[in-house]
Amino acid sequence: MRSRAGGHVALLGDSIFDNSAYVQGAPDVVSHLQPLLPEGWRATLYAVDGATTADLETQLARMPDHVTDLVISIGGNDALTSFDLLSMPAASSLQVLDAFDTRVGVFEHRYRTAIAAAVKRQPHTAVCTIYNGALDAELARAARVGLTLFNDVIVRTAVDLNLSVLDLRTICTDPADYVNLIEPSARGGQKIARGIASILSADAMPHARIWGARQTSASPSLVPGELQ
Repeated sequence: MRSRAGGHVALLGDSIFDNSAYVQGAPDVVSHLQPLLPEGWRATLYAVDGATTADLETQLARMPDHVTDLVISIGGNDALTSFDLLSMPAASSLQVLDAFDTRVGVFEHRYRTAIAAAVKRQPHTAVCTIYNGALDAELARAARVGLTLFNDVIVRTAVDLNLSVLDLRTICTDPADYVNLIEPSARGGQKIARGIASILSADAMPHARIWGARQTSASPSLVPGELQ
């Protein structure tokens, strides 16, 4: 953990962090995270279930000035508004890709604006990709391809702003990580919290880094990959 006594990490975004309503009394993400932090540090939840990039400004306004670190998971609900494109009638794949390009262009403007405002407020900011969820096999492949376009925006924004990225696609990979198609379970929340703690424990980096779980062993380990 960076050598700052009494650190305060704020979790902003949507139900990826604000998952208490889905875990039926089990620990939510912020409850999993708190004991992973060093003595004197604390974590506070400002994320709100259902939030989109347009709501991040309100969450930032609620946040006190003494917060030392931000972790943001936002964009999944924005992407859900384009779910209709997966079943869009089209004469060619070009039409579908063109429709995605329009929606992703709008998302990129909103996402970059929201994250830039957060970084202006607190430079020690990390962002999360949108995970793939536990969709039915019939939709999972197409949804994964579509989400790649939205996640490309998140990663490029992070690179431009020199932010670390927690790649939730590599962390919540098991059906048990979800309580339904898209909400994290207590187990999934615990894995997310461990990822957040790993980012916070790293020294300040000169380059953006993507943090994810390596899937080459029975016990995936969280590792950083540096973006030069």
